[in-house]
Amino acid sequence: MRIRPAATLTRTLVALAAAAPLALGLASAEAGAAPSDARPHVPYVIGHRGVPVQAPENTLASIDRAARLGIGWVENDVQRTRDGALVVVHDTTLTRTTDVRKRFPDRAPWRVGDFTLAEIRTLDAGSWYGHRFAGEKVPTLDGYLRRVDHNRQRLLLEIKAPELYPGVERQLADALRRAGWLDRRHVGGRLVVQSFSAPALKTFHGLRPEVKTGFLGAPRAADLPGYAAFADQVNPDHTKVTAGWVRAVHGLTGPHGRRLEVSAWTVDDPERAVALARLGVDAIISNAAHVVADALAEDADEDAVPTLTDVLG
Repeated sequence: MRIRPAATLTRTLVALAAAAPLALGLASAEAGAAPSDARPHVPYVIGHRGVPVQAPENTLASIDRAARLGIGWVENDVQRTRDGALVVVHDTTLTRTTDVRKRFPDRAPWRVGDFTLAEIRTLDAGSWYGHRFAGEKVPTLDGYLRRVDHNRQRLLLEIKAPELYPGVERQLADALRRAGWLDRRHVGGRLVVQSFSAPALKTFHGLRPEVKTGFLGAPRAADLPGYAAFADQVNPDHTKVTAGWVRAVHGLTGPHGRRLEVSAWTVDDPERAVALARLGVDAIISNAAHVVADALAEDADEDAVPTLTDVLG
């Protein structure tokens, strides 16, 4: 496979792939290249916390940059403040991605749940990444959802560390409803809620069974049927993916009556992304989604070009 700069045609194909509703699924491929008479399998690509190779993760700047790059799916992480507000931040502490140590030096260990929303709003969530992002804020979930809608993007939303925030599943369901994200347009192909916590995911599924859900992890093939009762996706660390495991996942039907899907994370190497595509994964989560999408589209273009043998029979 050759990795080359994206051409206009490649960008067009990437945009079309990104716009395909998740609810429709994608045809899986067996290990190895697709048959010559079939369209090559191309997973859709999800921007991990936006596009953190170009902007500070989980910020509005990051998803705006993703939108400009044609990244149709973004992933984020939701946690709760001390006074009950939902905010978009990955780590359970604020030290890595904000200036909380400087602003609140006596508040160690600087856990998200120990600060009020008003306090978190004073933090700079961009300067650590670069001067041009100085003043970027930790988004509220409501603000983040509005921006994703404005950008016409789709959302893979992680319930982060739910054991720290009792009742967060119901609170999240209510927040999505108030924001208009539980209508047919959103639940039909623009929203997936995921978590590493099977109990949290079961709870959320029980509250809002119409919403697609994903379990983060790579359960043994023998245990997969239990997850199919409440998860539409099983989303593993990419290093755990094998052709046999993907086939086992695809062999099961999820709570919405469709084949279970696989979204592998976090993949920034184009050649690894192509290898995963050939193993049949449905989606790839990446810090550099635009680079991975270009590589997948290029590989599909190359596989789709007929050989002399194909032409002459």
